[in-house]
This record gives sequence, structure tokens and C-alpha cells, in this order.
Amino acid sequence: MNDFGFGLFFVPLGGTGEIGMNLNAYALDGTFLAVDCGMGFADPDTPEADLLVADASFFAERRERLAGLVITHAHEDHIGGIVWHWRALQCPIFATAFAATLIRFRLAEAGLLNEVKIHEFAPGSAFEAGPFRLRSIRMAHSTPEAVALAIQTRYGTVLHTGDWKIDPDPLVGSPTDEAALREVGDSGVLAMVSDSTNALVEGHSGSEATVRKSLIALIAGLKGRVAVTCFASNVARIASVIEAARHSGRRVALVGRSFGRYVEAAQTCGYLQDVADFVPEDQVGKVSDDRLLILVTGSQGEKRSALARIAADTHRSIAFGDGDTVIFSSRVIPGNERAIGRVQDDLVRAGVRVMTEADHMVHVSGHPARDDLRRLYKLVRPRYLIPTHGERRHLAAQAELAEAEQIATIMLDDGDVVELGPGKAGIVDSVPTGRLAVDGERLVQLQGGMMAARRRMLGSGVVIGSIAVDKGGVLRGAPKIAAPGLFEPDDPILDSYVVKLADNFVALPAHIRRDADLLVPAAEAILRRLLGRQFGKRPLINMQVVSVK
Repeated sequence: MNDFGFGLFFVPLGGTGEIGMNLNAYALDGTFLAVDCGMGFADPDTPEADLLVADASFFAERRERLAGLVITHAHEDHIGGIVWHWRALQCPIFATAFAATLIRFRLAEAGLLNEVKIHEFAPGSAFEAGPFRLRSIRMAHSTPEAVALAIQTRYGTVLHTGDWKIDPDPLVGSPTDEAALREVGDSGVLAMVSDSTNALVEGHSGSEATVRKSLIALIAGLKGRVAVTCFASNVARIASVIEAARHSGRRVALVGRSFGRYVEAAQTCGYLQDVADFVPEDQVGKVSDDRLLILVTGSQGEKRSALARIAADTHRSIAFGDGDTVIFSSRVIPGNERAIGRVQDDLVRAGVRVMTEADHMVHVSGHPARDDLRRLYKLVRPRYLIPTHGERRHLAAQAELAEAEQIATIMLDDGDVVELGPGKAGIVDSVPTGRLAVDGERLVQLQGGMMAARRRMLGSGVVIGSIAVDKGGVLRGAPKIAAPGLFEPDDPILDSYVVKLADNFVALPAHIRRDADLLVPAAEAILRRLLGRQFGKRPLINMQVVSVK
């Protein structure tokens, strides 16, 4: 390939074939545009990590030709990777006021705020990033100021939908601008890159107004402490909980850092005005149970979230028990089922009543169901449909739906390169991509040696040994062995392995016993062989050799 020097290309680097980590690239005659830069949750197959981001080395290698990063909305799976990838990107950021406010919060925490130039645009406005001419279109979603992007080029227009739904009454923010979508469609759309999250769900995604009515009625009939957990970014849901509290004579407490951050950003941008003061977290115990409503983070079972700590009875100031109710006003992100179930089990074990969308109207999705997708197809009428934002079954379901509407589809995986123009669109190449683990204050390769060692330790434990050897290769004293995660510290079996290690040491050739560089791997091999024979385990083994006189 000529490194995208001529033509229009689309390359998903994250978020296609998976949930989260949205990171996309457009190339126009050699100049690049990034759209969204998010993070995602680790899944049960990656227990060694908590949070993941897509590999952004594609942009790092082309930084001089990167015109900007455009954000479609303020969810973590679309903005949460910016801080981690800033060194790779180093380009202007274009975002609406709400998303820009949250991005600035994160950049300030990381000490990067003064390095980044953020251009704010109003939903519905047009702007340029290098040679890219963009028109933003208001889209309803589960956070304010979501937009689709009509990317206008000499090869044709691409509509990048971002996350969206059709909701006539989203409560906070604007409804989807169907007139603008039709206008773009009338002008001709070469391709639509489309949200697939709910492509398996028949019907419509539902309205926030319906959830508000249900929450008001539901909470009014409850006694004891009531807590609602939802995504902190869902400002309309927060507003509904506040309204439900007002109707039931309760005061609202925000518990969890992200709620405070999103509420501050919302109020800075003119949302959530005229609401009563929130109860400070450390003052919750001073409000009677029947007059308290807690908004708490942790709807996805995150192990360090406020709700997980409350459920495990380890929170510093809040506890739930008999007669209390926790409402999960959110969907389950695929991969989080086990973590959420664990938190819910802990709550039920404590006597708490748990309510979910399975048995109460406490949540509607922010993504389009099949009837909403059909409506969008009729408005936009794209020549090609590229399903993104979803796992493979979601992408396939949207492709099937679009083809039934006589729209040609292009199915992609992360890293596939689609040439959209000139000529017939199709996959022409692929680029390296992957996932990185957020590990403390750094990014590490998920498939690298360090994380592989961590996976091995999680599965089979670690064995740490030490032996003292003199210059003649004679063992001095008994070896030492510790095996955390494999044996208890006082397990007598460790003594037997000390004896076996010593016996096998003596059997080693003399030249190996006298050379520490040879002795370390030889001793590790002895332990690995002994453990493998008896337990079928292959723990991570670390052997230290101490030379003595």
C-alpha cells in the first residue's frame, strides 16, 4: 500500500468486533483523522487487567499527518483513552462543550491540560480539521450532546453515527435530528459507519421519559434506604433519580467519584440546574433511611467501585441491610455478568432487595434497536453500510438487517483497511492492532511477557526458591522454597520439595553446579518437573543462587 497517499479510507483500530475501546481512523489523500479514543473493561479471559485501550501505534507512526481527533460523545469508551494515548496523538481535539469539559478534567489530573488544544463545537454545527469538512448532527443517546459526523470529501460523504438512539423525549439534550439526517441522505451518502450494539433487539430502544415515570412510581413505594446505580454519564437518568427523590421526600447523596465529576461537568454546561444540594458522602448517616436516596457507582460490578465495597461491607461510611433496596438502572455490558452477579449476591446475602431491568422498567438503552436502525437507513440511504461498535454477532445482525433493505455491507475486524474511494469500496489491506492494559500509571502490552507471567501466576501460582552454593558447587544448607498461590506457607509438602530439590541438585553435573548462569535454569527446571509430575501445574518459577565461601 502507498500509505494512504491517494483516496479515502476507513480503518477501525478498536471497537469493531468488541464492546468498548472505540478508536477509528479516516485517511483522505494522505491526511488522517481520528474519531473517538476510548477504553474498555477487561473480560473474564483477561483477569490480569482491569481496563484496556486499543493500540494507537498506527497514529504514532503518522503523527505529522494527523489533522485531529474528533469526539462523538462523552462516554468512557469514546474518551477514556485520550490521556493514555496523548503521546501517540499530539493533535487538536474537537468536542462538544460537555465532552470537552470531561476531557479537561482528565487531562488536568494527568498534568497534560496545558499541552492539549481543544476546539469546542456546538452540536449541529460544521467545522474543519485539515482537509476534512465535517458536519455534526444531533443524536439522542444516554449522555448529552452526542453527535453523528457527516464527513464530506471529494470522494463522497461518510456518515459516522457514533452512539445514538431515536428518543422523542430524551429529557436532557436534544432528540435525534431526523431532518438533518434526511438532508444528508438527500445529498448522497457513500457509506455509513453504524452503531451495532442493539442490532439483535427487535423494536425500539425506548424513551428516558418512560424510565422517569417508572422510577418515580417505584421509589415512592419503597421503605428504608434506597440506592440507584447507573452510569454516571447518563445525565438524564441522574435527573430522573433526583426527580424521583423529590416526589418521595428523599434527599440525594452522590457516592462514587465519577458521579461528582459528571454532575460538575453537566452543571458547568447548563444541565442539572435548580436541583437541591446533595448530601455529602460523610453525612449520609445523619439522614434517616426513609428520607435518603443514594446514587452510587458500580453498576458493572467493578471490584473497586463504591457499590462493590458497600456490598462487601468494606465501605468506610455506608452500609446496606435488611429492608434496603438497590436498583440497577443500567444494562449489563457483555463480559461483566459474573462481576455484577457477585455484587448482587453480596447485597441479597445482606438482606437487600435488588431490582433490575429484568423485572422493572428501570432502564432503556442508549443504542438503536432494529426498528430504529431501519428508520435510519430510510433517512440516510447509504450506498454502503459498515457495522461497528459491537461484538461479531451484533455486526452480523446489522449487516443482515441492512442487506434486507438492499444496502451493500462491508464486514470488518479491527485493523481492516477499507478503501471507500475512488472506485468500488472494499477491504484492501490490514494494519497491526491490538489491546493494551492500563496497569497503574502505565500502558503495557496485553500479550507481552509481563502480562503473560501475570496470567501464569493467576492460573498456576509462583514458586520462589533459593540455594546457597560454594565455589566447588557444594550445597551449603537446605534450600528454601515458598509457593504463594500454590501451597499454604506451613504446608508440610514444601519440606518434601526441599529434600527433592537437594537430592536432584547433587545429581547435576559438577560444571553446572559451579556456574550460577547454568545452575539457575537447571534448578528451575528441577522444580518445574517435580511440580508438573505431581500436580500438572506449570507455575512461574524464580530461583536465586547465593554464592558462599
